[in-house]
Amino acid sequence: MVNVEEFAKRLKIIIDYYEISASLLAEKMEIQRSSISHILSGRNKPSLEFVLKILKTFPEVELYWLLNGIGEFPKQTITNNKYTPLSLTDGGSTQTKKLGTESVTDAKKEDEIERIVIFYKNGTFKNFIS
Repeated sequence: MVNVEEFAKRLKIIIDYYEISASLLAEKMEIQRSSISHILSGRNKPSLEFVLKILKTFPEVELYWLLNGIGEFPKQTITNNKYTPLSLTDGGSTQTKKLGTESVTDAKKEDEIERIVIFYKNGTFKNFIS
């Protein structure tokens, strides 16, 4: 469960980091100013939509840091990837391949990988951004 007071503190950190007002934050996120005000005051809990808009608007914000204070802000991006991306393409066609109990749909050759997220059973994840 997200601690509303702690979430509001982290939201204030984001506002201070970008040197913007709550009004400008609301404008950038394309939400009503009252939504920011209610969350900062502790009146309302942040919705999933609100959290996703923060992550979309400010890519330096890490999800676990925002929700639980775990991790860093601004998040560190991996600049020297030490893995070889798995290619599932076969000349531009799209098809589905079975991997264990899950299926993966192949991308076209011109598609680029934007992000890979690995979710672990203990609730943690790793986020790799290209």
